[in-house]
Order: sequence, then structure tokens, then C-alpha cells
Amino acid sequence: MHVPVQAIDREIWRDGAASEGTRLIPEETPLALTYNGGTYAVMMGTPQNLEDFAVGFSLSEGLVRSVDDIQSLEVVRLDDGIELRMWLASEDAGRISERRRHIAGPTGCGICGIDSIAEAVRPAAVVTQGQSFTPEQIMAAMQAIAPLQSINLQTRAVHAAAFWSPSNGIAALREDVGRHNALDKLAGALARSRTDASGGMVLLTSRVSVEMVQKTAAIGAPVMVAVSAPTALAVRTAEAAGITLIAIARQDGFEVFSHGGRVVARHATEVADVA
Repeated sequence: MHVPVQAIDREIWRDGAASEGTRLIPEETPLALTYNGGTYAVMMGTPQNLEDFAVGFSLSEGLVRSVDDIQSLEVVRLDDGIELRMWLASEDAGRISERRRHIAGPTGCGICGIDSIAEAVRPAAVVTQGQSFTPEQIMAAMQAIAPLQSINLQTRAVHAAAFWSPSNGIAALREDVGRHNALDKLAGALARSRTDASGGMVLLTSRVSVEMVQKTAAIGAPVMVAVSAPTALAVRTAEAAGITLIAIARQDGFEVFSHGGRVVARHATEVADVA
């Protein structure tokens, strides 16, 4: 099925007694990414915002340099999955043929199928200085996510990635059963809308592993904020990429693991504005 949420019958046991009913749960579908007729990867994901996913995956994997490099994109719904069919210029197609991995990515997969250690820990893009933020802005941004997670409000079973800026608040939010897919979908949405990410923050409802930092760097956001803890490699990668990595974000605070200079007290920003 190609709808993002399904109503499934189930038997409920509570307090030693059984009852019946239905529960809304997220769908999980094979998503094949093909370029110029050849399959590059098959990922498991939520069948929603698929154009964003195709563009974001292509950018974060370095298969294209710009959304304009994708000459055409078609979502083809098949009986057993969905094909995201893209056509690129010949020079881009040649580069992909050298890197094609024919990977099958489970839902939790971020860099599944990488065939060398060097590729798995490749340096992330270095971001520009970008915007600074107050603690109040950071906590308000994270608290704004939950009401906008339409699938998670129904199922309590998907991740979200969002982009927040001082001028627009939550400018884009994407959901998926896979946290990497959610971030790729966000990357695609920002690229397709020509959004300059240097003025905002990437927000995550998941933990931060190295590939999440690499994808955020590719987006160009100077700050990423997550509800869970990062890995040590993610912290080192964020430090090298110039990204402010904030994690364990709760209603009462958060922890900063790299480039803390972008987190400034309210009075500091007010003084800067006056100056």
C-alpha cells in the first residue's frame, strides 16, 4: 500500500482481559532510487513527500550538485514498491555509474552499503558562520515540532526533521519511519524551495550519528538540534564541519557539543542589534 498511515486490526490485552480494535500505524515501503535507468539504492521509507526524498537523497549522497542537475523526476507506483525515476545529464550519470552500490537499505540505515571506511567517514562540507541563536529561540523551535508532526500524532512511530528560522519559524517539516529519510526529505524540500539554510537550524527528533551531521552540512545549516544524544564521531565531524551541535534538547534546556559561540544570551543579541 502506498498511503503513509494504515488502520490495522489488533487484539488488545489490558489487566488480564482481551478486547479488539484498530490502531493507526505508519506504512513502510521499498523506495527504489534510479538514475538514467539504473537502480542506485533501495531504501525502506514512508510513502510521502517522495519528490523531496529523491532530491534530498541525491544531494546528500553527492550524486548531484544542485536540484537543477535533475532533468526529470517521476514517481512510479508499482505493486510492491515505488520507483523514484530520475534522469540526469550524461556527465552526472557517468559519475553515478562509477559509484553505484546497489544497496538495500533497511529503515534504520543511514550509510548502508558503503564499500570503504574512507567513504563512511568522509569529511562533511564546511558551513559558513551563519546565524546565532538564543537559548529561548532554540527551546521554542524544538517545542514547535510536535504539533506539526501529523503522522506521528496519529501513530507515535515516526521521526521528524524540520528547519526553523527566526523570520519564518518552522519553514519545513518532513516525517519518515527512518530518521535519515526524514532528513533527506527536508533537504529536498529546502532545495526545491531555494531556501538559504544558513539563517536557520535543522531540528531532529532522533539521535545524532555521523551521517546526520554529514547531511546537515550538505544542507548548509550552521546549527543542528536533536532530542537525543550524539555519538562521539558525530561530535568530531560537527567540530570539523563548523556546525554547532546541540543535543539532549528538553523543555528546560539542552547541551552544546561543538561551536558553542552561535548560542548567545538574549542581552548579547540585543546589544549587537543596537550597535
